[in-house]
Amino acid sequence: MTAHHPAPATPRTPRGASSLEGRCFLSVLDFEPADLEHGLALSAAVKRDRPLGKEAPTSAALQGTYIALLFEKPSLRTRSTFEIAIRELGGNYIDPAADVALGKRESLADVGRSLERWVAGAVVRTYEQSRLRDLALATTSFRVINALSNEEHPCQALADCLTLQERWGDPRGRSVAFVGDGNNVATSLAQAAVMLGIHVRVASPDGFDLAPEVDADVARVARHGAELTRFRDPAAAVRGADAVYTDVWTSMGREAEAAVRRRLFAPYQVNDALMAHAAPDACFLHCLPAHRGEEVTDSVMDSPASVVFDQAENRLHTQKALLVMLFED
Repeated sequence: MTAHHPAPATPRTPRGASSLEGRCFLSVLDFEPADLEHGLALSAAVKRDRPLGKEAPTSAALQGTYIALLFEKPSLRTRSTFEIAIRELGGNYIDPAADVALGKRESLADVGRSLERWVAGAVVRTYEQSRLRDLALATTSFRVINALSNEEHPCQALADCLTLQERWGDPRGRSVAFVGDGNNVATSLAQAAVMLGIHVRVASPDGFDLAPEVDADVARVARHGAELTRFRDPAAAVRGADAVYTDVWTSMGREAEAAVRRRLFAPYQVNDALMAHAAPDACFLHCLPAHRGEEVTDSVMDSPASVVFDQAENRLHTQKALLVMLFED
């Protein structure tokens, strides 16, 4: 890193796992608000510097570093952007098959202890959040990044926040309405947004709410008066919002519920009528992939308000910054 970039802040783990402090990013909550702000500033810098190629200040940040990519679930944006990010930072990666690397043949602890002898860390997309912690806690210096779990999707939230900052400048006092399933994307968005002073409104059908513990976590990390508010009525949640966000109604692993979910979530479709309740200059976000005609219409996805492909691009820049923060030493 050259002098014009600030020194990396240290992520922290406020959930009591001191052995993971500063070396893992399993949740947005592993960052203090200052870490999140630093990460976003660094993301903007690496985005600006990317055209410099090998002359970019971070082009050798991971020189000599190997990282494992462990993916139990399908991925386009997350896998592609981490592969590119590692290479553009001068590092390299291994990609062992999920059926041998994620505890199907042996315990996760043994997998982690073996990998730690060869590589510096792992980017992991898995099911239960507890699997990430089990892998991390079995090691002493191994870095673990949550590339999506059933409960949280913190890397997506970083890209969301960078996108909103690019759109708004100072995000304090702004509001984002998440409409649909109170899932991993909604959870991480709420955690990150309130750290930046953004009010979060989440509208979900009965039985598909954010997990109850999210409220306490959000209240603990919120700044500048930001609040999380829950709604049943999507129009009430969207009314006057500066951004409207949705995700698929049926997440990976829930395919058997698809027909029931389509019926229950139909009133939560983000369409022109719902967007009309938002602020006149409101933007639309989606983490992708989108099921056009279900949770969102083509007219919204393809409208000037849509920043979904800015979000997709920003996955690369925020993940590069995250890798620098965790691995550069």
